[in-house]
Amino acid sequence: QVQLVESGGGSVQPGGSLRLSCVGSGGIFSSISSIYFMAWYRQAPGKQRELVASITSSGTTNYEESVKGRFTISREKAKNPVYLQMDGLKPKDTAVYYCHVPTVGVWGQGTLVTVSS
Repeated sequence: QVQLVESGGGSVQPGGSLRLSCVGSGGIFSSISSIYFMAWYRQAPGKQRELVASITSSGTTNYEESVKGRFTISREKAKNPVYLQMDGLKPKDTAVYYCHVPTVGVWGQGTLVTVSS
């Protein structure tokens, strides 16, 4: 029953924008007053899975070097939802994006982001 539901993926042209959303439900996520460390990963064709962005319970953020200045991870007051605003998308950003909560070891099912002309 514990799961992370992702949405917002799709296909866009270079320079376009997408906003991904990650919402947890069930089990530990049933407490709307709790805030957890959240992270976005991605896996591109022929590449290993990599950490894209993360946000702590206190709001501290970290980004992979190639997305700095283009991607923004944010979180509302409660533990959920967590967003990943992606601007200035490039073909190299094409990948399956996953939401992850390390403390409870749960992953989202992945949402595909395709950037091509």
